[in-house]
Amino acid sequence: MQKVSKFLPVSVPGADEETIEEVVNVLKSGWLATGPLTRRFEEDLSKYFEGRTAMCFTSATVGLQAALSAIGIKAGDEVITTSFTFAATANVIAASGARPVFVDTDENTFNIDPNGIAAACTSKTKAIMPVHYAGLPVDLDPIYEIAKQKNLRVIEDAAHAFGAVYKNRKIGTFGDIQVFSFHPIKNMTSGEGGCVVSDSEAEQKTMSLLRFHGIDRSIWDRFSKNGNSSYDVVYPGLKSNMSDIQSAIGIHQLQKVEAFNEERRRLAARYRRAFAELEEDLFLQGIPDYDFVHSGHLFPVCLRDASGRDDFLDYLKENSVGAVPYYTPLHLFTYYRETFGYKKGDFPKAEYIGARVACLPLYCGLKDEEQDYVIHIVGQFFDKRRR
Repeated sequence: MQKVSKFLPVSVPGADEETIEEVVNVLKSGWLATGPLTRRFEEDLSKYFEGRTAMCFTSATVGLQAALSAIGIKAGDEVITTSFTFAATANVIAASGARPVFVDTDENTFNIDPNGIAAACTSKTKAIMPVHYAGLPVDLDPIYEIAKQKNLRVIEDAAHAFGAVYKNRKIGTFGDIQVFSFHPIKNMTSGEGGCVVSDSEAEQKTMSLLRFHGIDRSIWDRFSKNGNSSYDVVYPGLKSNMSDIQSAIGIHQLQKVEAFNEERRRLAARYRRAFAELEEDLFLQGIPDYDFVHSGHLFPVCLRDASGRDDFLDYLKENSVGAVPYYTPLHLFTYYRETFGYKKGDFPKAEYIGARVACLPLYCGLKDEEQDYVIHIVGQFFDKRRR
C-alpha cells in the first residue's frame, strides 16, 4: 500500500465555516470575555444534559478542582481514583491537600475496578473519582452503591465521555457531579475548556465564585448596557472563566457532537474488525457485560509483548501514523512515588496495560482509505516482527 501523503495524528479538531463565522462575529462584537455566548453555551449544555446545570471553565482540570473545593475536600482527606489516567485527575486531588488513593484497573475495560474501591476506603475517604477511560463508561452502579453506603461523594472524570451512555442514561444526566473536557483532542471542543454538571445550587454558587475572583456578580452583569458595576468579593476565588470566543466554538460543536460520535464509533468498529486477525499480537479495550454506548474518544490497542511497544510507536511514526501511549500509570511518576510512597508493583493491572497501550488515529475527517493505511501499517509491523 502506498504511503500516505500527510501525517495522520491521533486526533484532529474540526471547525466548519459556520463556527468560524461565529468566532469572527465575536471578535467584531467588542465583547470577548465571558458574556452572552457563554451563557447560551451553558444553557445549551444544560438542555443536552436533560436540565441539569452545566457550568463552563477554562479547562476540565480547573473544573475538577472547583468540584473538589465545592464539596469541601481539604488537607488530610482521601479521594479514591484510578492510577491509569491523565495526571490532571490526581493532580487536582493532591493540589487540594488531599491524598489520591489509587485502585487498580479492570483488565477488561481499562477503567477503575469497582471491586477494589470498598477495601480502599478509610475513615478519611470523602469522595470517589472514577474515570471513563477512552469514552467507555465505568460500571457506575456499584460505585454509587458504595458511595451511598459510606456517605461519599462521586465526581466522575468524564473528560473522555461526552455523549457516552451507561444503561440507557447519558453520562452527565444522572449521578452526582460530572466534569467534561473540551480540549481540542476531545470529541467536541471549545479550543480549550470544560464544564461541570451538577444539581446542588449551593455547590454551583461556590464553583461560580471560584472561577472568577470570588466576585458575587458576573462580568456581563457588571459591564453590559443594563448591568450594575458594583460588586462584592465573598470568597478567595481565582480566574478560570470561559470566554465568548471559546463558547462560540463550543455552541456549534455541541450541535454536531452526536454525529461526530457516530462517525468515531463507525471508525472504531472498522478497527475492531480489522484487528480481529491480530489477536496473537494485540488485545483491545474489552466490551463489558452491562449496557453502554462508547463515546469513541480514543481507540487504544495493547501489544501482548510489552518489549515491542516503543518499536511499534517508532514504526508507525516513521510511516506517518501517529500513536500515543495513553497512559503511564500515575503511581510510577516521581511526584506520586516521593510524596505518597507509591511504587512499582502496587497496581499490577494498570502497569500491565500502561506498558502495552498505544492509541491510534481516531477523529472525524479520517478517511476510510487513510484508516485502511493505518491498519495496513499496524499489520505490517507485526509481519516484520514475526520474521
